[in-house]
Amino acid sequence: MDKYNKVLVKMGRGKVELKRIDNPTSRHVTFSKRRNGLLKKAFELSILCDAEVAVIVFSHSGKAYEFASHDINRTIAMYRREVGLPEPNNSTFRRARTMEYWRNETEELRRSIQNLEMRLKHLAGEELSTLGMQELKQLERQLKTGVERIRSKSRQIISENVNLLKRKEFHFADVTSSTSTTTLGANACMSAFPRVMFSQQHQLLPN
Repeated sequence: MDKYNKVLVKMGRGKVELKRIDNPTSRHVTFSKRRNGLLKKAFELSILCDAEVAVIVFSHSGKAYEFASHDINRTIAMYRREVGLPEPNNSTFRRARTMEYWRNETEELRRSIQNLEMRLKHLAGEELSTLGMQELKQLERQLKTGVERIRSKSRQIISENVNLLKRKEFHFADVTSSTSTTTLGANACMSAFPRVMFSQQHQLLPN
């Protein structure tokens, strides 16, 4: 067992084993009592010994509880100076915070990429052994939805292409009809031209 979950402490003449309380309700009640006792002791220490005391306690759920005989930020700043930690407004501290931020962002992006890659594999029918029945059913529904969308898009594209070809066909028919009419008119003019010339020449001949 973890050393922080089980320790021996001396109480009176013997030693008593301390370990994590398994029952959540009992653990919460004990936490509330011990927390209040700890904060009370910190208050008494600050009064009796004129000490600057600050206590911060986080519950199992992450909720914070604190006590400070003076301003807690001042006490924390004193502690940082005492142990040699950089001040929050220090350039080194800011760079460290910035680097930590980008490390976290990079890690988050890496996890997102891995999730997307795994999702693509699942959609391709790969790495399915890691999925449970519910996940497989969800994947099946997603694939069916994707297939329907692909079919719908394909039908739309085919319909648009058919309409485009029909418009081109009608346009070609109009152009052909117009060209035929123009050609017939030109041929008629050309056939009438010799008759006109013959008539004019006949009129010029002497009687």
